[in-house]
Amino acid sequence: MAPFRPKYISFDCYGTLTRFRMSEMAREMFPDRIAPEHMEKFCKDFSAYRLDEVLGAWKPYDQVIHNAVERTCKKWKVEFRPEEARRIYDAVPTWGPHPDVAEGLSKVAKEIPLVILSNAMNEQIHHNVALLGAPFHRVYTAQQAQAYKPRFQAFEYMFDQLGCGPEEMMHVSSSFRYDQNSATDLGFGARVFVARGHEPTNPNYRDYEIPHIGILPALLGL
Repeated sequence: MAPFRPKYISFDCYGTLTRFRMSEMAREMFPDRIAPEHMEKFCKDFSAYRLDEVLGAWKPYDQVIHNAVERTCKKWKVEFRPEEARRIYDAVPTWGPHPDVAEGLSKVAKEIPLVILSNAMNEQIHHNVALLGAPFHRVYTAQQAQAYKPRFQAFEYMFDQLGCGPEEMMHVSSSFRYDQNSATDLGFGARVFVARGHEPTNPNYRDYEIPHIGILPALLGL
């Protein structure tokens, strides 16, 4: 059980709470251009280009997806179809949560305010949040912050809006690259890694590891 009682608990949404389906969609779209034995590597490259796209100045998320798909196709020397990138972007708001999310979040929300900090557009995120099955105190987006995680600016926007320092908060995410590394450098009071399987664990950048959100109430002694 975590001895730390946070003022707020912030969450990454896509991947941590919402089941992120980028690779699934890539597998659906590219079997005519990518052989089955290479598809896993293709999806990893697509993921890497998405991260690279958010590290600079803010741009709308549809451009992030468009550019990442285009650059992945260029690397693999296959045809890029802009309508496929748009189809991925348009699908994001329809994606629902992992099955463990609603019950775990609902228990915690009764005691501690929940906050989302998401690499999303305003037009996307509220559809996903409505599917999570739990109340959130605040929802912040990269569009509002004019910066994507892992940039500190995104987190600092959240701190300013909440009037709360990172040392008073717990951050929960299934990604070290987007969240936990920055949460460590910024000095969050506690960092919880949700082992969803899409990134390997790293004990240097987490205080606690849980297999799913259903364990979070017990971690907090609730």
